[in-house]
Amino acid sequence: MRKLFGTDGIRGVANVYPMTVEMAVQIGRGAAYVFKNGKKRHKIVIGKDTRLSGYMIENAIAAGICSMGLDVLLVGPLPTPGIAFITSSMRADAGVVISASHNPFQDNGIKLFSRYGFKLPDSVEEKIEQLLSSKSIDSLRPTAEEVGKAYRIDDAMGRYIVFLKNTFPIKQTLDGLKIAIDCANGSAYKVAPAVFSELGAEVILTGISPDGENINSGCGALHPELVSSMVLEHGADIGLALDGDADRVIFADENGAVVDGDRIMAICAKSMIEEDRLNERTLVATVMSNLGLEVAMQKMGGRLVRTDVGDRYVVEKMTEKGYNLGGEQSGHIIFLDYNTTGDGILSALQLVSVMKKKDKRLSELASVMDVYPQILLNVEVKEKKDFTQVPELVSKIKKIEKELGDSGRVLIRYSGTEPLVRIMLEGTDQDKIKGFAEELAEEFGKRLV
Repeated sequence: MRKLFGTDGIRGVANVYPMTVEMAVQIGRGAAYVFKNGKKRHKIVIGKDTRLSGYMIENAIAAGICSMGLDVLLVGPLPTPGIAFITSSMRADAGVVISASHNPFQDNGIKLFSRYGFKLPDSVEEKIEQLLSSKSIDSLRPTAEEVGKAYRIDDAMGRYIVFLKNTFPIKQTLDGLKIAIDCANGSAYKVAPAVFSELGAEVILTGISPDGENINSGCGALHPELVSSMVLEHGADIGLALDGDADRVIFADENGAVVDGDRIMAICAKSMIEEDRLNERTLVATVMSNLGLEVAMQKMGGRLVRTDVGDRYVVEKMTEKGYNLGGEQSGHIIFLDYNTTGDGILSALQLVSVMKKKDKRLSELASVMDVYPQILLNVEVKEKKDFTQVPELVSKIKKIEKELGDSGRVLIRYSGTEPLVRIMLEGTDQDKIKGFAEELAEEFGKRLV
């Protein structure tokens, strides 16, 4: 059972357990132990976002890895998907990302990639976690010339920029397109402007002056209102808001209306179906994606497969079944033909490519999907009991599901990080589902508090 690793690695307040220097050294040692599988000289890539604490944690993890006889390749601030790409392209044994994604600068996190650029399966993270309290790694402490070295890779960003541009159709340019970009003062602050301007777009920028403390501060994917206002102010064709590590993106259309991950997936899925590029005509999304996405996929002759919340589970389903498009409502979108994880810049390139090919504005393309009204209520609980074993709750849920029929759904799940049960309802009638959600919240409050 994992205690440190969540759905997206280890996270916490920097310099407070588990995000301490001491723990970072141990994680470096544990990861090195797991990935050391032969006599050759092993190497692990380490990258980070722009948080102040990134330097401290980077050095600690590097020290832990080198102490186990593996070399470290330091790539500096680079988007999470860029680190996955560099790990794979440089034939490293693993990759380490130091980032807390969309969280404020006070937090930081550590997540690991396999040699192929995929997030590690739960079983490998569990093995690393077990090693943190084990004495077994002490028996493999090399000495003298056997300790590892750390090297800085100066052209990692340039390699990633070239890779991104190569995912864009060779016969297309972005000439004549005006794009507003919010880089969230995060790891894409140099990459995103370079990619879009080199492809010919006129770019209007914000969030490109990181100071270690302003990452995600009133900007980025959690604050799309900023890029919406930029679109309106400058008359841009589209706006995109990346988060701190640029693995997700939220858009604004030419009218400033926010366009989330569900609609972007619908647009790209439709284009790929028309070009016979969507494997099995199947899109993978999580249980949180809007029912309207499911309906849209059916109308275009495709289907939607759902997974648990977390882009790692989306990718696992995609690789297991051979699907090539998936993602989350929050803007993690995975184009498995190009990269192994959610990539905000790559997703934006695929979207603007569809806009150029069809010669349509984003607002027109987004009409492919009608968003169903959605209500989400959180109820605080003392204990996360199996509510399927509480007859009164099961009865209430079944009754509401029957009333909603095929035009709605009920989703109830516990928060992975807080003592909350999340009650989500979707349907065609906003007032009706609001009433049902409040009924359920009251019942859960009685039975589980």
